[in-house]
Amino acid sequence: MPIDFFEKRLRDLECQGLLRTVKDKSTPQGPRIIIEGKELINFASNDYLGFASNELLKEASLSAISHYGTGAGASRLLGGGTELHKALEKRIASFKDTPKALLLNSGYIANVVSIACLMEEGDYIFSDELNHASIIDGCRLSRARVFIYSHKDTGHLEELLYSIKNEGGRRLIVTDSVFSMDGDIAPVPDLLRIAERYNALLYIDDAHATGVLGGGHGSLKHFGLSHRPYIIQMGTFSKALGSFGAFVAAEESIIDWLINKARGFIYSTCLPPSVVGASLKALELIEKDKSPIERLWKNRDLAIKIIKDAGLEIGPSETPIIPVLFKNIEDCLNFSSRLFDKGIYAPAIRPPTVQVPRLRFTITAAHSEEDLEHLHRAIKEIK
Repeated sequence: MPIDFFEKRLRDLECQGLLRTVKDKSTPQGPRIIIEGKELINFASNDYLGFASNELLKEASLSAISHYGTGAGASRLLGGGTELHKALEKRIASFKDTPKALLLNSGYIANVVSIACLMEEGDYIFSDELNHASIIDGCRLSRARVFIYSHKDTGHLEELLYSIKNEGGRRLIVTDSVFSMDGDIAPVPDLLRIAERYNALLYIDDAHATGVLGGGHGSLKHFGLSHRPYIIQMGTFSKALGSFGAFVAAEESIIDWLINKARGFIYSTCLPPSVVGASLKALELIEKDKSPIERLWKNRDLAIKIIKDAGLEIGPSETPIIPVLFKNIEDCLNFSSRLFDKGIYAPAIRPPTVQVPRLRFTITAAHSEEDLEHLHRAIKEIK
């Protein structure tokens, strides 16, 4: 039977400690959740500012539903959008200091369709080796020639660019700004200088930087940089902004090209009004009040101290993403399971997502000192 193939492969995954299962919660997203009837302190969420259950965002979402209904009913090009969609695009363009922005349905879709749309056969893409899967898939779909440069190694990147300096075709450098599994930050100022030197576009995936770095504005503001015509910024509403969906912010000609050619925009029903209303409110809150961001970084610094004091091996984190590395899958799974027993939710991250097994602790502004002290006690007891 054809189905035997999948059953065998699933058994192989289980034997290797790589079988994944879904664990759904019975509570709203937040610092404390309930899974399988057990209350847990949640260190697996990208809800960095605690906005996913924010009352003002919920009110904005309900207001949008009341006025516009629950579903969009069509793609943007067929009238599925609302005045809220256009208002959010204008707000994002202002927030990212770009001439124009475009809403898309998720960060994954945004990267896949934008990169595949902007580049084509005969062009060249230069991608960091630890870029997100959505970037990798977008590069493959573009049919451009893809060069992978060593992680954050700008010298290697320049060597690769120099190797094709006499070739025709356009160049695109693409990078995560905050790498989702290690929590380190791309050398954006150096990448910008290299892009200028080699007349390349620079595509920055700001998914984990929006709302976190640069007072919430992202990686360019974090480094004191301003938008340039050859920079394309992608970001999401589903992490620090507590909602859903994504955007691309860039020059007007680039956005208009995506509107006309990006298949994931043209052929997808657009975001429902409820999430657009929530996203608008999230941006308003960030621009008015920086205290949630300040709280996030205070909690992150305390968590780093707790984990280091316990003698655990931390990866190259510079952000609220803190990877704790293990030598093998079994130890990683065991540590995660024992944390679960002690009321801590931190699932194991395993190959092929990463090469080195790890627990990926994500810290949020909503965590209390008591939550972090609980983490401290749990780690010490297990150690």
